[in-house]
Amino acid sequence: MKRILSTVLIAVLGGLIALGMYKIFERPGKVTSIEERQQAQFASLKTPSMVGSAGSVDFTEAAARVTPAVVYIQTTYPMNYRNGGQQFPMEDFFDFFDEPRRPQQPRRAPRASGSGVIITDDGYIVTNNHVVENGDKVEVTLNNRETYEADVIGTDPGSDLALLKINASDLPFVPYGNSDDVKVGEWVLAIGNPFDLRSTVTAGIVSATARSIGILGSDRPLSQGETPTAAIESFIQTDAVINRGNSGGALVNTNGELVGINTAIMSHTGSYEGYGFAVPVNIVKKVIDDLLKYGQVQRAFIGVSFTPINAAFAKERELGTNQGIYVEDVVEEGAAQEAGIRKGDIITKMDGREIMGTGDLMAVVGRHAPGDKVEVTIRREGKERKLNLTFKNRQGTVKPEIAKADFDALGIELKPLSDDEKKQLRTENGVRVTEVNEDSQIYHYTQIREGFVITRVNGREVDGEESIQRALQQTQQGMVQIQGFFPNQPGMYTYTFPLKKQ
Repeated sequence: MKRILSTVLIAVLGGLIALGMYKIFERPGKVTSIEERQQAQFASLKTPSMVGSAGSVDFTEAAARVTPAVVYIQTTYPMNYRNGGQQFPMEDFFDFFDEPRRPQQPRRAPRASGSGVIITDDGYIVTNNHVVENGDKVEVTLNNRETYEADVIGTDPGSDLALLKINASDLPFVPYGNSDDVKVGEWVLAIGNPFDLRSTVTAGIVSATARSIGILGSDRPLSQGETPTAAIESFIQTDAVINRGNSGGALVNTNGELVGINTAIMSHTGSYEGYGFAVPVNIVKKVIDDLLKYGQVQRAFIGVSFTPINAAFAKERELGTNQGIYVEDVVEEGAAQEAGIRKGDIITKMDGREIMGTGDLMAVVGRHAPGDKVEVTIRREGKERKLNLTFKNRQGTVKPEIAKADFDALGIELKPLSDDEKKQLRTENGVRVTEVNEDSQIYHYTQIREGFVITRVNGREVDGEESIQRALQQTQQGMVQIQGFFPNQPGMYTYTFPLKKQ
């Protein structure tokens, strides 16, 4: 009996020990580490896909697709070009480091370089305005080393964008993406030509969206009556390496879609420090279409002055919210007033987008034109209201603004060249000057006189008064550039002068 009891006791103890060990080591349904707990929590959450517009994280396909469509741009400036009141410094900079110092060389025209993105197979290229602004000549070198002289179709200092055209076909191009789909934390590639290093690809993540950093002139809100070059800043911020020469290059997702045009860096040294900024492609689309259709950007105006809300401002005004922009005033008969917006209202949403600050507002305004209708959500006396707003232009109408030329200010009379004259002069285009007003800027600042043949104005080919008027629409900072030749003298001449008396 004792043996039987001992056997049973041992069996029971063995079972209890086995059960205890099972409970300790197996613990079905339990999590034994922080990592497993996190995995279990994420697995139980029904969340949407965390992959943004970038798709899968593989850079090779996007780089191979986009690199052939990113070009090198070299801009040549007039010999007397001054930047910010000082002589162009490039030549002196290089001479300083020559040891021993070279004999005095003939002075070359100053140059600068940047990048551009082909957006159509027939040669339209988007870049930054500051890459080509005030240039005497713009040359584009493709990835296959072929070089073309480019026409500047239009520029927009307010968004720092420019549209170029080269005479080519069957070119590779970068398809547009949707910058609204870009998410903070997703991978992006910056492709350009930093420091003249052709076709350089760098990778990083989107650090922020809707950044307004105050580099495009005025960072004030777009109210009625401002100039048409009011700044539109709603940058995509990235830590992809961007340096001098990347300006105008492509910011793409890993699907190889264009999501932005690289424009600026924030740096204490002038070189990369981790903060790069790109114009969102949804703004690019609108600017480029306007330049093609109207010759200038159709800027939308809200008709308000406002202050972005932060914690201190909200406390001072007892607003009860830190979100949105506070309407300080509305313009008489402006878009906001007609929509029912009043002084003291808080705009919290526009066109379905939450408005947290200036950058969010610019993201909406920058891609709309006068006449476009949007829904605006405001907060008034603690209550939310929805209003319908129709954007206006700076004149307070919804009609498109066509850039007006100031041909009369040139003070010259012209005669188109006949086909026989073109053959004789060996030129494909041009107009002959028949008279120059002695009170004109041309007479005062240039050597252009009767008989001179004008072939380009502001970098665009001309063959008559109408084409000159279109070219004058691209005048930047009041300075006109005329290129041409004297029939009995060798070489081409370039003159840059103010359009109006100063």
